[in-house]
Amino acid sequence: MLLAVFAFFVVAGTIIGGYAAVTYLPAMFAGRQLERRIRDVAIDEPTVEGDGTVVAHQHEGPLPAIDRLVSRLAAGSSLNRLIEQSGVRVTPSGILLISLALGATAALLATFARPWWAPLAAAPFGLAAPTMFLFNRRTARMKKFEEMFPEALDLISRAIRAGHAFQTAMGMAADELREPVGPEFKKAFDQHNFGLPLRDALDQLAQRVPSLDVRFFVTAVQIQRDTGGNLAEILDNLAHVVRERFKIQRQIRVHTAHGRFTGYVLVALPAALAVALSFINPEHMNLLFRERLGQMMLIVAMIMQTIGFFWIRYVIKIEV
Repeated sequence: MLLAVFAFFVVAGTIIGGYAAVTYLPAMFAGRQLERRIRDVAIDEPTVEGDGTVVAHQHEGPLPAIDRLVSRLAAGSSLNRLIEQSGVRVTPSGILLISLALGATAALLATFARPWWAPLAAAPFGLAAPTMFLFNRRTARMKKFEEMFPEALDLISRAIRAGHAFQTAMGMAADELREPVGPEFKKAFDQHNFGLPLRDALDQLAQRVPSLDVRFFVTAVQIQRDTGGNLAEILDNLAHVVRERFKIQRQIRVHTAHGRFTGYVLVALPAALAVALSFINPEHMNLLFRERLGQMMLIVAMIMQTIGFFWIRYVIKIEV
């Protein structure tokens, strides 16, 4: 009897939930998308700071008080900019909660290890994991933006040659191009349409996308609007320079492949050898974990491996 009642509630809940999802979820998603678009271009009462920019205030998240407090700090502004550049839909309070949860989870899991200091060593990794994820997403997003940016320049240049105004050409690029170039141009285009001067909208675009190519683009447009000139030709030349720079970067990546592979091998070889020796002669390897001298040797080895890896990365990194 209990099984039949349980099955009835499960089936009824599934049917009602499916009906509610089909009925209410599309409208809810549409409302969220509208709110997100309005929030992206929202301009509150002009609050002019030292640099003369118009600030759009956003206070949303699981802990609005924390968001307001973080927005007043210099580190909070950097975190907000990092979140915006990464393209992740999250707030500083959300990052804080996730960091605390991961830090506590890592410390709890590390309590099963024998060393007493294992939770203290594991907690910082859990706390830093969300921030590292944001940095990784920002790097990937900025690389994708830079690769697609010449296409946006070509599209704007062709639109200007066809007789469209620059603002209209920027709107066409926002509609035609995909993430992340399209949404960034769309945000600048909407900000200008909502009353923000074009110079300020382009400056905010350069702040959201910390790329030298975008700064060249913004500077070229602003100079052309002040002094005149053939903007289409300028954008064509800039697109050509960006493509040539990517070509050189790929050639450098090919020539430095040996150094990068060497760094990966030097980092992975000790760990792989330790795993192999743990199966071949466990007693021999356990001395490193039981004895204090062995533990100190492991710590020193990990520090030196980390320094060596980043040193190799620094040596083979060539700016173009």
